[in-house]
Amino acid sequence: GMSDQEKALAIWTSIVTHQHQDTPPNEYLQHENLVLDAMKIFNVYGYAFCGVASSHTQALARYLGMKARGWTITKHVIPEIFYDGSWHLVDSSMVNYFFKADKSVAGAEDLKAEIATWYGSHPDLLGNEPKLREFMRGGNWRKAGPPTVATTPYFSDNGWSVTNCHGWYDTMTEYDGTTFSEYELGCSQGYQVNIQLRDGECLTRNWSNKGMVNDHANPDALNAIDSSTLGYCRKFGDLANNRVGNGTLAYSLPLASGAFRGGMLVVDNIASTADDRKAPAVHAQDVAKPATIIFRMPSSYVYLGGRLEFMPVIGANGAVKVSLSDNNGLAWKPVVVAKQSGAQTVDLTPFVSNRYDYQLKFELVGAGTGLDAVAVTHDIQHSQRPLPALDLGVNTISFSSESQEGTVTIEGSTGSENKGKQVLITDFHPTMNGIEMTNLLDLTANHGDITFPIEAPADIVRLRFGCHYRARAENEGFDLQVSFDGGKTFTTVGHAGGPGSRMDKWLTCSEVPKGTKKALVRYAGTETTAACLFNIRIDADYVEPHGGFRPIKVTYRWQEDGQDKTDVHVASKPDETWTITCGKKPKMGAIVLELAP
Repeated sequence: GMSDQEKALAIWTSIVTHQHQDTPPNEYLQHENLVLDAMKIFNVYGYAFCGVASSHTQALARYLGMKARGWTITKHVIPEIFYDGSWHLVDSSMVNYFFKADKSVAGAEDLKAEIATWYGSHPDLLGNEPKLREFMRGGNWRKAGPPTVATTPYFSDNGWSVTNCHGWYDTMTEYDGTTFSEYELGCSQGYQVNIQLRDGECLTRNWSNKGMVNDHANPDALNAIDSSTLGYCRKFGDLANNRVGNGTLAYSLPLASGAFRGGMLVVDNIASTADDRKAPAVHAQDVAKPATIIFRMPSSYVYLGGRLEFMPVIGANGAVKVSLSDNNGLAWKPVVVAKQSGAQTVDLTPFVSNRYDYQLKFELVGAGTGLDAVAVTHDIQHSQRPLPALDLGVNTISFSSESQEGTVTIEGSTGSENKGKQVLITDFHPTMNGIEMTNLLDLTANHGDITFPIEAPADIVRLRFGCHYRARAENEGFDLQVSFDGGKTFTTVGHAGGPGSRMDKWLTCSEVPKGTKKALVRYAGTETTAACLFNIRIDADYVEPHGGFRPIKVTYRWQEDGQDKTDVHVASKPDETWTITCGKKPKMGAIVLELAP
């Protein structure tokens, strides 16, 4: 097996590979509005800043059962992992680490002490960036600087980092002791890449972007890797063109054939042309009763915008009412009411931006009213780095379709100022006793609790949940509890205890009674000094009622010497491999997934 040092360096490599130091994305969901889930950053964004990288180091280390902590130092935030009786610094955001004489990775306090001693002999360089830059040139930083700092393999002879945007002089400033205190942002867990496709649904991920990013920022990660600060990524195996990718998730419902039914949450009093040979494509089975269609649009990648195109057919005094829910169907926002027949287009961006899931509802009113077409198209943001890129020569593509499960998620901002930018945690209709939302979930009494109802469309197989929290005293904290009998009884499945100002607790509850579709998740807190919840996330994994493997059409697009190339393969088995040969170095274009005809 791996040694603890090998595990620590594997964590470092994973974050360096998938997360570039840049202007961070803001989803307005987690503490300080940042994205604190490592897997989400890896797959959706591919960039953030030092505090987030530190958070992810701590999260991954703790997931492996290792102790971890964070520091705020001068102009920087760093993580450490504890093993072999001491703390060890693995700084992925600045792409470095350092060795002690015994070949173990040095800790932050080791660096601080050694640099303080060195400045004792070089007082004129303390806080003097121009002189530090001059000193480091020509390999002098390695010859005459602090010996532990000289062990990093990621500075050039002239003292510049492989990132070409900072160097030895930064390290000498960051660890000069001016600022040095424990700090961490906390983390979130639960995000997973889960690509599910229905008839008429297509996911396109591009090795390019249109300049579109979450929160309308302008990170360097938009730019070409070879002409930006991301150039070092080639040393870590990056074959992409940029870091930010802009793709699309599109769904055109096959209404007339009735094949759409298996992908819906609700199909009530609806007939299709295939059922009764009547028009329009879908219509009320009994015109005297309400007719409703509801479907979900879960995405593994953040929505940047969306568009609804539909073709209503309106009978006498009829209408098609369209509404949207971004809180798992607990509340509905009106989108449009169509009172005339003909093609209509609606901008969904104000409703879906920054979301990963929503539900769309169509209500048909009046005899002769129905729908001939419904299609939704979304711009998504994804990182190019994890995509299965091609290289020169023979490339083996591995395809795998795993458990047929879906997930319903509860996650929202704890800051009321984010209303309109993001769903709030209170939008999920929790019951709160002795807790109030004040940019966090704050206990207002010695004991308090917040309970969330969660419901899945089919049998729940597990609950994954937890929190980033504060419990300053040893006897403070939160019991993480579940109920499967409507709240008659609760079982404590974990405890988020103190002491600490910023901590995390994440767990999985797999002991779910068979046939369960509803559950309650409760955070029961005890406070003696200052306890609170910074952010929470709850995921209910369930068996997809219409799940199962279908052959998948996989289309690769790329260029060789400016010539367009395409490979189309139908994966007919849940686990399959095939090869694509590139005669020249490819420039990647896109990978498209859809159900095979």
